[in-house]
Amino acid sequence: MEKIPVLLDTDIGSDIDDAMALAYLLKQPKCDLLGITTVTGDVQQRAALAEVVCRSVGRSHIPIHCGRRDVLVHGVGQPRVPQYEAIEHVPRHLNRPENSAVEFLRHTIRSRPGEITLLSIGPYSNVALLFAMDPEIPFLLRSLVSMAGIFYGGDRREWNALVDPTATSIVYGAKRKDHLSVGLDVTEKCRLGAEEVRRRFVGEPLHTVRTLAETWFKQVKEATFHDPLAAALIFRPEICTYESGQVVTEITADLNQCGHTKLVPGSGPDRVAKTVNVDMFFKEYFEVTTGAK
Repeated sequence: MEKIPVLLDTDIGSDIDDAMALAYLLKQPKCDLLGITTVTGDVQQRAALAEVVCRSVGRSHIPIHCGRRDVLVHGVGQPRVPQYEAIEHVPRHLNRPENSAVEFLRHTIRSRPGEITLLSIGPYSNVALLFAMDPEIPFLLRSLVSMAGIFYGGDRREWNALVDPTATSIVYGAKRKDHLSVGLDVTEKCRLGAEEVRRRFVGEPLHTVRTLAETWFKQVKEATFHDPLAAALIFRPEICTYESGQVVTEITADLNQCGHTKLVPGSGPDRVAKTVNVDMFFKEYFEVTTGAK
């Protein structure tokens, strides 16, 4: 079986969907997960969460690197990692080198030109620094896949895009060859209630993810599979339909306006997910993570 090499850039520990996406990648037989980088806020705690999920399936060897804590210029940021409280009682590392993520991404991508898919499911701070440091990187990737933006949902803004709007603008303004953005207006169609998650998240790593989810469920009584959908499209692109063109975003002095994303249809390096087959997605997710048909 040919495996797709994947690098994951994540803000695991805020919304529960990052951990759900990591669980999928760990169980996907077509995925060669080369490493994980964390971004925004307490990146040490986020790295510890990724470590615990990986260890639940005996994958402690996967490299995990800490990235950018702060926004590049201005933005709302994301300092807290609420799900960390769920693992405070288990062994975990909190002493990883700081700011090693971007160089790890750069070195790994350059070592395997044209092979690696970079999956970005957090704010774009690490990816923006990577592209600014080495403008050839977007052309050395097999593909860039992001859970970011809103393209068919009116005037709303999506969290990953607005947390660090300068980084968002750098990424969408960079010269690049293939960028798939999976927007909130599509991902929010993939939801399960808390009780359904508790019932279906059995076996590892889903059992560990379910434990993390209990912190999330104190505030929100459902889980939306934003990031798992983006991850699944790397291996099952037929789950969604797409539209091509150029994604544009703007930076303004008014933080209430930063982070808007818009697709200009036509030629360009961007594809955005337009519709999703929800049943096909959930079938794929649970067949991979639990073996359930």
